[in-house]
Amino acid sequence: DKETCNKSFEFGANDFLTKPFNFEETKHRIINLIEMHLLRSRLENKNRMLEDIVAERTRALKESQTQIIQHLGMAAEYKDMETAAHTVRVGWYSRIIGERWGMDAEALELLFLTAPMHDIGKIGIPDNVLLKPDKFEPEEWEIMKSHTTIGEKILQGNSNPLVETAKTIALTHHEKWDGTGYPSGLSGNDIPIEGRIVMIADVFDALTITRPYKKAWTTDEAVAHIVEGSGSSFDPDLVVIFQEALADLLEIKERYKD
Repeated sequence: DKETCNKSFEFGANDFLTKPFNFEETKHRIINLIEMHLLRSRLENKNRMLEDIVAERTRALKESQTQIIQHLGMAAEYKDMETAAHTVRVGWYSRIIGERWGMDAEALELLFLTAPMHDIGKIGIPDNVLLKPDKFEPEEWEIMKSHTTIGEKILQGNSNPLVETAKTIALTHHEKWDGTGYPSGLSGNDIPIEGRIVMIADVFDALTITRPYKKAWTTDEAVAHIVEGSGSSFDPDLVVIFQEALADLLEIKERYKD
């Protein structure tokens, strides 16, 4: 009856036969159900194939984008060969700090891949300023600071998350917690977390390596400087994480020597 028929459909039946059975009707209904099943299976298989193709192309695209980002980072290194491994270490330091801060896997991967791009804007800084072994004159310091906005310009005009994150880091990794940084004078949580993390990673590594204008600081001296800058230059919560992660950071420093 109709009530039983409706209940059958509610419980997942695909078709319903009423008594008395008609052989021809039953045969055609069975054939139709088989054909529907085969078509559904073919459609599901085709969809799976399309999903696999899309996934593979997405993976290949992401890989190519990552390689472009990495090669751009290498281009910046060629402008300042004194810090050839600096960008690699900053990427690892940032990943370690970001993981302890609680970044999800996707954000952490983006940070790791793009942190080495923090100084990409140095490509646009004249060598007589970038490689000067002495203290900068005021006008030279203004030119040097512009590497943040140059980096932003190099990476702008692309909505890809990888490039967007790299742009954010390039622009904000010299902003200070108390608002005295550059180029925009951002403060506190207005500074993107990626910029705040990379700032600590960058400063720690820059202090502990030899530059044309200075000798390398000891680890203790660099740590003391960062701790002293907690709440002024650096996010105080990240400074605590930095201290807790110091053993891991030093392991990376040893692994990726200049």
